[in-house]
Amino acid sequence: MFTKAHAHDDDKKVWLGTDEVQTLLDAPDDENKRLAYALGVRCGLRSEEVTEVRPDDIVETDAGTFLLVREGKGDTYRETPIPNSLANTIRAAARFRSEPATDPVVTSESSTPGVSTRTLRRWIETTRRHLATDTGEDRWHHLSFHDLRRTWATQLKGADVDALLVCDWGGWDDLDTFLDHYRGTYAPDVQARERQKVDWL
Repeated sequence: MFTKAHAHDDDKKVWLGTDEVQTLLDAPDDENKRLAYALGVRCGLRSEEVTEVRPDDIVETDAGTFLLVREGKGDTYRETPIPNSLANTIRAAARFRSEPATDPVVTSESSTPGVSTRTLRRWIETTRRHLATDTGEDRWHHLSFHDLRRTWATQLKGADVDALLVCDWGGWDDLDTFLDHYRGTYAPDVQARERQKVDWL
C-alpha cells in the first residue's frame, strides 16, 4: 500500500498493491459490496458509474469482454475491459435475482433497485475500518472509493499497458491528467521485478 498527501486537504491518496486488492475484495460479507469494489478496482469505474452498471452493459468484442460505460463523467461514453470472472458473476447474480438485464447490478438492502454514491462511500468507510483493525495497517483508514480507480490505473501502467489505452479505458481526456492525478508509485510486485534488473540491489 502506498499513500500520498492530497494537494488541498488533510487526507491521503491510496494505491493498493496486488495482495491488498485481494484483501479488499475478500473483506465484505455481502455480494453487492464485493461487486461494487470489483467494478472500481478491476474496471476503473467511478462511484457514480458503479451505480449505473447493468448486466446488458457487458459485451463480447474481438478484443475480449468489455463493460459499456454509457454515461461516464461529463456524460461521455467509453468501453473498458472487464475480467471474465467478474462478468460471469454479474450475469449469474442477475439470473439468480431474476432481475431484468436493465436493472442495476449493485443493490442495497432496500427494495429499490440500485445504490447511491453515498451508500458506496458508507460501505468503503466500514470496510476500511475493519481492515485497519484486522491487519493493524493504519493506512487503510485513508482508503476512499476513488482510490480503487487510482489503483486500477496504476496496476495497468505497472503491467506495461500503453498509457494512452489506459486513458481511453478510464475516460481521461488527456495523458497529463492521468499522470498527474491517478498514476501512482508502482505496486510492490512491479518494484520487486524492476529491482531484479539491478545487480547491487
